[in-house]
Amino acid sequence: MEKERNIAVAVSNDNEDVTPFETIDAIKKAGFKNVFVQWYNKDWDPSQQQQLDYIKKSGLNVIFAHLGYQKINDLWLDSEIGAGMVERYKNDIRICKENGISLVVMHITSKSTAPAYNELGIKRLQEIADYAQKLNVRIALENTKIKGYVEYALQNIKNDNLGFCFDVGHYHAHFNDELDFDFFKNRIFAVHLHDNDQSADQHLLPFDGTLDWEATMKHLKECNYDGPITLELCYRNDYLNMGIENFYKKGVEVAEKLVDLIEEKH
Repeated sequence: MEKERNIAVAVSNDNEDVTPFETIDAIKKAGFKNVFVQWYNKDWDPSQQQQLDYIKKSGLNVIFAHLGYQKINDLWLDSEIGAGMVERYKNDIRICKENGISLVVMHITSKSTAPAYNELGIKRLQEIADYAQKLNVRIALENTKIKGYVEYALQNIKNDNLGFCFDVGHYHAHFNDELDFDFFKNRIFAVHLHDNDQSADQHLLPFDGTLDWEATMKHLKECNYDGPITLELCYRNDYLNMGIENFYKKGVEVAEKLVDLIEEKH
């Protein structure tokens, strides 16, 4: 019998008018069993560790941690900040492992421009990837605003523990729905599923923007992605009129529609 595909959702600290604990409660009440956490090392109240402890107490399963990306462009520069990136990420990975999290998502650029990718950045990423492998933690590199960086990293870093996090919203808003899916076949470790109208990275519920979900889920299927259908939603703007509980209930509904699309139950 074929294994039923899980659904998951982000615990977003960008949600408006609610606390992270209220977000977690609404996610649980809506019927989600799986979440991912933002491990950004920001001065949050409640802290990221307190959020994680509350998630576990609520009986939710954490499928991965999304690591922070402050000053991440320095990864590619011969600078003190760039040199410190390695220890920063190794420390985050170690803490995630201690919390029972065996997959992390990383950005390797931020904003619309970044230093050219180079051997120095690859050397640093190789060290991070090798450290993670020793801890049996996988790393998924996410497509952000600039093409080519994830491909360059995966081509030049020899480590099977390194893969791809396919962010569909970035693909739609920043990549104009263009990606070499053949390159990423069997390399997708995680997904961020959300929608937009291509004007910005809006983190809308799927089907509330202009993304072609049928084509996108077909691409995922052809890449042999067999992991959770993971939403990266943000409760803000017009969604505030729904209320937090109805927002995540709708999230479950659209996630199940995406499961049907990728499993061809339509």
